[in-house]
This record gives sequence, structure tokens and C-alpha cells, in this order.
Amino acid sequence: MPKIIFFFILLFKTTSSYAYLGPGMGGGIIAATIGVIIAFLLAVFGILWFPLKRLIKKKNKKISEEK
Repeated sequence: MPKIIFFFILLFKTTSSYAYLGPGMGGGIIAATIGVIIAFLLAVFGILWFPLKRLIKKKNKKISEEK
């Protein structure tokens, strides 16, 4: 139990870092965040699009064979 209390005391204790983070760092963080979001959306799109495209082709082929 004392270990848990000590952990939370250290977790919520704030200290000064005396570091300068310039505007380039903010731009890099924004670019990385946008890149991760776009990569995730493209992965989901790729996973969903190709099976749907194959299903649509099968459906269209079946319709054209019936004619």
C-alpha cells in the first residue's frame, strides 16, 4: 500500500524543466499527429475497400451473366 501512495505522489509532483521548445517542435508534433491519423484512415480504407470492390465485381459479373 505505501508503494502505491509513493507512486502517485511522484506521478503528480511537478518540477520545472528549464527547457526551450521552439515553434519547430510544435510544427513537428502537429505534422506527426496528422501523419498518424492519415495513416490510420488509409489503413482502414484499404482494409474495407478491397473486399468491397471484389464483392461489387462479383455482383456485377453475376448480373451481366444473367442477361
